[in-house]
Amino acid sequence: MTAPEYIQLKAFARIDGVWLSLLWMAAFGLYIVGLRSPGYGLAAMILAVITPFFVGSRLRHFRDEGLAGTISFLRGWAYTVYVFFYGGLLFALAQWAYLTYLDQGYMMSTITETLSVPETAEALRQMGMTETLDESLAMLGQMRPIDLSLNMLTTNIMLGMLLGLPIAAMIRKSPKLGGGGSERTSANE
Repeated sequence: MTAPEYIQLKAFARIDGVWLSLLWMAAFGLYIVGLRSPGYGLAAMILAVITPFFVGSRLRHFRDEGLAGTISFLRGWAYTVYVFFYGGLLFALAQWAYLTYLDQGYMMSTITETLSVPETAEALRQMGMTETLDESLAMLGQMRPIDLSLNMLTTNIMLGMLLGLPIAAMIRKSPKLGGGGSERTSANE
C-alpha cells in the first residue's frame, strides 16, 4: 500500500468511525433508558448487533467508491480495524462525558435496584450467583468513569480486530484479470 492509499484508507475510516460512534452512542443512550423500560433495552441490543453489518456496508462503500470496486483482504481488515478504533475513541469520549457529568450514579443505582427485586434476588440465589454478583457490583461501583470508558475502548478495538477478519473476507474483491476467470472473488459480485 502506497502512502496516498494509506492516507485515503485512514480518511475514509475516520468518517465511517464517526458514523459508527453515533450508532454506538444511540445504542448506549437506549441502554440507559432501557434500564427502566425494557423495550428500549431491546432496541439498544439490536443496534449493537447490527454493528458488523453496518461496518461491512461501509467497507463495501469504501471498496466501490474509493477503490473502484476492488479491495484486498488485508486492506479491508486494516480499514475495519481503523473504523472500530476511531469509532471506539469517539464513543469512549462520549461515554466518559455522560458518566462524569450526567449520570450522577443513575446507572449503578438502577442496576442495583433491578437486581434487588425479590424475584430477581431469589433467582440469583438459586443459581448461586449472589456472591459473585455482589463482588462484581462492588468492583463496578469503585471504577471511575475514565476506567469504564477505557475498558469499553479496549473492548471495541479488540472487537474490531476480530470482527474485521470475517467482514474483510466477505467484502474483499480481486480485480478482473481479463479472460481466465480463475481469479478469486467475493460472493458479493
